[in-house]
Amino acid sequence: MAVASFVLGLLGLLVLNIVLGPVAIVLASLALWRGTARRGRALLGLGLGVADLVVLGTLMSLNNSVSWSFAG
Repeated sequence: MAVASFVLGLLGLLVLNIVLGPVAIVLASLALWRGTARRGRALLGLGLGVADLVVLGTLMSLNNSVSWSFAG
């Protein structure tokens, strides 16, 4: 779960961050709660999940829309 949260959080920075961000946060929280051996990956996944939501919020406020793209 720790590795999955890291990968989904990283992928969420590029696409579908409204979905992948919260999923990464939940997976990282579950991994930390269960006492995973990969604590660093779980913390990175948690941070990336939060970053996904921050990026989404920032870009939504700049574009005044629910979606965003690299094209502008």
